[in-house]
Amino acid sequence: MKRFSWFNITALTLGFAFLYLPMIILVIYSFNESKLVTVWAGFSTKWYAELMQNEAFLNAAWVTIKVAVFSSTLATVLGTMAAYVLVRAGRFSGRTLFSGMIYAPLVMPEVITGLSLLLLFIGIGLDRGVLTIVLAHTTFAMCYVSVVVSSRLVSFDRSLEEAALDLGCSPWQAFRLVTLPIIAPAVISGWLLAFTLSLDDLVIASFTAGPSATTLPIKIFSAVRLGVSPEINALSTIMIAIVTVGVISASLISKQASLKQQRDEQAAARG
Repeated sequence: MKRFSWFNITALTLGFAFLYLPMIILVIYSFNESKLVTVWAGFSTKWYAELMQNEAFLNAAWVTIKVAVFSSTLATVLGTMAAYVLVRAGRFSGRTLFSGMIYAPLVMPEVITGLSLLLLFIGIGLDRGVLTIVLAHTTFAMCYVSVVVSSRLVSFDRSLEEAALDLGCSPWQAFRLVTLPIIAPAVISGWLLAFTLSLDDLVIASFTAGPSATTLPIKIFSAVRLGVSPEINALSTIMIAIVTVGVISASLISKQASLKQQRDEQAAARG
C-alpha cells in the first residue's frame, strides 16, 4: 500500500505553496534593485543598507526587542509557576477556574484581549507605553509557556525529587537543583516561543501601545497603508529570518529533550 497518492502529494504541494510562496516572493523582491516592488531590475542589497539608516524603523525595532525580551522572560517565569501548580498541586478548590483562566487567552480573539487590556489600563490610570505592551504580551504569552512546560512536567520522574528530599534538600532546593535543570529545555522552548509571539504581534500591541512606544509590526502596518516600499520588504525578510530561527531553535531543543528523556529511561530500565 502506498503511503502517498498523487492526490495527497498535489494537495500537500498546493497547501505549502499557498502558505509559503508569498513569503518567498517577498524575500526575493527584498533584493530588487528597483524602487517598484513588482518590477525586477536586478539583484541588490542597497535596501538593507538604507534600512539600517532609517531612524524610525530602528527605534521601532529597539522597542520591539525590549518588549519581546522582558515580556518573554516574565511570561516564562509566570508560565512555569502556573504549569507547576497545575501538574503538581493535584485537586484543589478553584483548580478548574484557575486552569480555565490560564488557557483562556489561547482561544480568545486577540481583538477582545487587546480591548480588555486597553480598558484595564485606562481604568487604573496607567499611561500606555512600553510597560503596557510588556504586560499585554506577558498575559497571552505565558499561556503558551504553561502548555509547553506542563507537558514536560507530566512525564517528569518524581522519584528524582523524592531522592533529593530524602538526602536533605528543601523543596526549593530540590526544584532548583533537580527539577529545573531537567525541565530546562522545555522552559527555554517556552521562552523562545513567547519571544517569537511578542516579536510579531500586531493586534494586541496596537491597542496597548502609546505615542511614545511603537513596535515594529505597528510601524510596518502604518507604512504599508501608504504603499509598499523595498525597505519594508527588507525589514519583513529580517523578521521572517528571526522568527524562523526562533521556531527552529525551540523545535530542536524540544526534540533533544525528548531524545534525552528516552535515553535516560532506557538506561534506567537496563540498570
